[in-house]
Amino acid sequence: MNRITRENLTGVRVIRAFRKDRYETQRFSEANEDYAANAKKLFKLMSVTQPAFFLLLNIGVVVVFILSSRMVDVGTLQVGKLVAFQEYMFHAMFSMMLFSMVFVMYPRAEISARRIQELLEEEPVIKDPENAVTHGDESGTLEFDNVTFKYPDGEVPVLHDISFCAKKGDTVAFIGSTGSGKSTLINLIPRFYDISEGSIKVDGVDIRKYDLMALREKIGFIPQKSLLFSGSINENIRYGKHDALQFEVEHSAKVAQAYDFILDKPNQFDETIEEGGSNISGGQKQRLSIARAVVRKPDIYIFDDSFSALDFKTDAKLRKRLKSETTDAITLIVAQRVSSIMDATKIIVLNEGKVVDMGTHEQLLRNCDIYYEIAASQMSKEELER
Repeated sequence: MNRITRENLTGVRVIRAFRKDRYETQRFSEANEDYAANAKKLFKLMSVTQPAFFLLLNIGVVVVFILSSRMVDVGTLQVGKLVAFQEYMFHAMFSMMLFSMVFVMYPRAEISARRIQELLEEEPVIKDPENAVTHGDESGTLEFDNVTFKYPDGEVPVLHDISFCAKKGDTVAFIGSTGSGKSTLINLIPRFYDISEGSIKVDGVDIRKYDLMALREKIGFIPQKSLLFSGSINENIRYGKHDALQFEVEHSAKVAQAYDFILDKPNQFDETIEEGGSNISGGQKQRLSIARAVVRKPDIYIFDDSFSALDFKTDAKLRKRLKSETTDAITLIVAQRVSSIMDATKIIVLNEGKVVDMGTHEQLLRNCDIYYEIAASQMSKEELER
């Protein structure tokens, strides 16, 4: 019931848009009826216990009075002791009735405890290696060497023999059809998953030999779905660098093209962000997510389709500022818009988890049919022929 209620509340606009009010009402009613049926059985059982308890208590009292009256009559029992015994008997039987409530509460507690225990006992798949290193040769390189990846519960690899190299100052973009493995590829760099074959090296060291904290400290990650936390804009940007000074926060906001809309807020950088960033637009969430990464000044920037909610003007301004900001870092961009990656040092075209071709925008227009089709669907003939 809680799950269905939560889905209905979070998806209320979708439900209204598709006119599924009756369907969702019916779905909730079915769950409610199941719960009500079980609750009725439980309460019927509980409704018997209290009358039964008082019946037994009164029978006990009658038996005690009958027996004790004879003992009082012959002088072997005092009235005070009889009253005390009656009190003890009541408390003992009342405690037994309360104990019976344990059998009602125990199944719920046992199931809840089992769920929590499963989480506590879950072993993380990604672990720090023994004798982990915290830095490489500081060469500022990222290398994929014949990387193949298959999900732990998957049967077929989703990435096959991916190889490329990037150095400090390079911008490497990934483009391809939906499901080609773009987001999966970049999720391998912070070790959200471990590769199946091959190696990924940062500064000449395999990422599986790095201390996880040290590896992820090198990375500024902007996810596909922008996620903000409850708190102020300041706190959300400082999530990338908790000790960032105010001028660093403001600079990162300017780079991310978020500064102007922040100043338009009543409380500016102290403006409250509600849970999940529900009180700001999708484009504003993306820009704050980018600012959160920029303030960190990482060695590797990862943009997972992070410009999709931006208009073309803002997108162009943002890319221009990022270009000057990331001269000493490697920038990886996953994008659907060709306009967002035209200036990339290297564009890698993926299809069904394989590298089809790589090169600059101009080279791929001439040599890669898949890239040309993607570009032709988004650009005019004149733009393609430039």
